[in-house]
Amino acid sequence: MLVQSYLFFNGRCEEAIAFYQKTLGAQVTMMMRFKENPEPMTEGCGPGGGAIPGENIMHASFKIGETEVMASDGMESGKPEFKGFSLSLTAASDAEAQRLFKALGDGGKVEMPMDKTFFASSFGMVVDRFGVSWMVIKPLPMP
Repeated sequence: MLVQSYLFFNGRCEEAIAFYQKTLGAQVTMMMRFKENPEPMTEGCGPGGGAIPGENIMHASFKIGETEVMASDGMESGKPEFKGFSLSLTAASDAEAQRLFKALGDGGKVEMPMDKTFFASSFGMVVDRFGVSWMVIKPLPMP
């Protein structure tokens, strides 16, 4: 069984992917625009249901490290709200954790500043400029 994250950016998907490429080294593995759909849609999916511009992303997938994340502009329902979850990044070093935290926070909001905890040499929580919550961690070695 495989569980994957699917993020809906309501018109900012391409911008979000470019941000994740720059900050996290994300690699796009697939991207399809609405205008490339072999079965054209007359209205969007989800509660908004309005027409979606052909340039918008119908489906994309990209890898961050070993993890595949999927994304779309598809759920036209106003401003995207990413509530009730966080994506967690495990860094290889404290320096990398600091770099990732700072990069994700550019244009976003720090929820918990990066600091040492009882379970990590570095841990912090940040919401990026797209509203996606991230936890960045460099865990302590297991005893």
